Order: sequence, then structure tokens, then C-alpha cells
Amino acid sequence: MIDTHSHIYLKHFDKDISEVLERATKSGVTDIYMPAIDFGSLDQMDKRHHPDITFHKMAGIHPCEVRTGGTLSGDELTEALTLRSSKQDIAAIGETGLDYYWSRDHIPTQMESLRRHCEVAKNLGKPVVLHNRESTPDLLDIVEEQQDGSLTGIWHCFNGSEEEGRRAIDLNLYLGIGGVVTFKNAGVDRVVQKLPLERMILETDAPYLAPVPRRGKRNEPSYLAYTAQRLAELFDLSVDELDRITTQTARRIFHGS
Repeated sequence: MIDTHSHIYLKHFDKDISEVLERATKSGVTDIYMPAIDFGSLDQMDKRHHPDITFHKMAGIHPCEVRTGGTLSGDELTEALTLRSSKQDIAAIGETGLDYYWSRDHIPTQMESLRRHCEVAKNLGKPVVLHNRESTPDLLDIVEEQQDGSLTGIWHCFNGSEEEGRRAIDLNLYLGIGGVVTFKNAGVDRVVQKLPLERMILETDAPYLAPVPRRGKRNEPSYLAYTAQRLAELFDLSVDELDRITTQTARRIFHGS
């Protein structure tokens, strides 16, 4: 299995990282993709190693880190992001996106940052990884505005409606399916069931959003198995077949193969 979105480099894992990664390999995780929170995340990512897991880095600025007057100007962001993301070990641009949950004070700056991330992703031929919280219409509008046929990416932690999911797919986005699909009253499972599985990939968002039966605990890559099990049930597939399909999709998104 591939965990396509895990903040495994954060301090939440420092005390028992060896045990966490051992559990990941025993559960079948072979690759972990690490989305950035800010440019400092890249140095933290370099500290994660395991002989049986391949780690992949992303470069970007999380929307909650975007602050008016406290972030780079548009041109500076593009230059800095391009410099970091052009390296061969950067698999994707992100995570970027919009977040209106914590504050609506910096929406224009978040939108500008998202546009710059999309432009860099297109220029470098890499996927963009999108955070979205209470901002779906604006997020998809900007993706549509930026879409020139070369933009692709992932709607991380998909929790939209069927209509929003189909619009995202039409815009050449893939849907990151995480622990929320196991939540009884979230309704994500019913929506996901109506959308094409070949446009979905697995993720944890560790250390956040642990799936049932670990809900409320620190999430970790080994818990991807619970999400895979639930998604397999929704599509009436074996876990092995679900794993094969989502792994193939993830490799195509990030590596074109």
C-alpha cells in the first residue's frame, strides 16, 4: 500500500518512529508521501529512513501558514517554490489550497498562494496536492481557472458531495481517501461509493484523522489498512484488489507510470 499523504516527519513521531515504521511495513505500506507545511518541512523530512519504505517529499506552503504581511510576495513565492520543487527528490507541489475554517482574514493571500502553487506545478510537470476546508467552491473555481490541460493533482482528504467530486474529476483531480471514509456519520462513504474508484488513492494525513477503530488516537501509516478495508467493502472488492488499483493510480499520478 501507498500512504500518499502523511506528515510522518512531525515531532508527534519522534519518540517512537522506529516502532511506527515497523508497524507500517508489517501492514503492507511500501511508500510514504510527505506533504510540506512550510519550506522548513523539507529538512525535517530528511530525518525519516527505513530500509523497507520509500519516502517521497513535497514542497509547498500550507494555507494555514499563509498570513497577510507574513508570507512571501507572489513573485518571491514562485521563485522560492520553483527552486525547491525543481529538485529530483520532490514528487509533488503542496500541500497548498484554501482553509476558511480557522480564519477568513487571509483569503485573498491564500488564493494568490494557491494560484502560484498551481503555476509552478504546471511549469514543472508535477501534481499539486490540495488542502480544502470549508472552501470547496473557491478551490474548484481556481483549479478550473488554472487548468490549461497540463494541471493535475489530488483533492486531499476528500469530503465533498457527489457533484463536487465529479467536478473535481472533470478538472483532472484525483481524490485522496482517508480515515473520514470510516466515520459513521460523516457521509463520505456514501458519496465515495458513487464515484469512480480509479480516481481514488489512499492516505492517512497522519498524525491527524485516524480511522475507526482508532479514531481520536494519533494516526499513523499502518492505520491505512483500516481505510483500505472500508473502501474495499464499499466497492465489493478484496483488499488486495483495492490495493492494486489504488497503488497503480498513485504511481501514475506521481511518476507517470
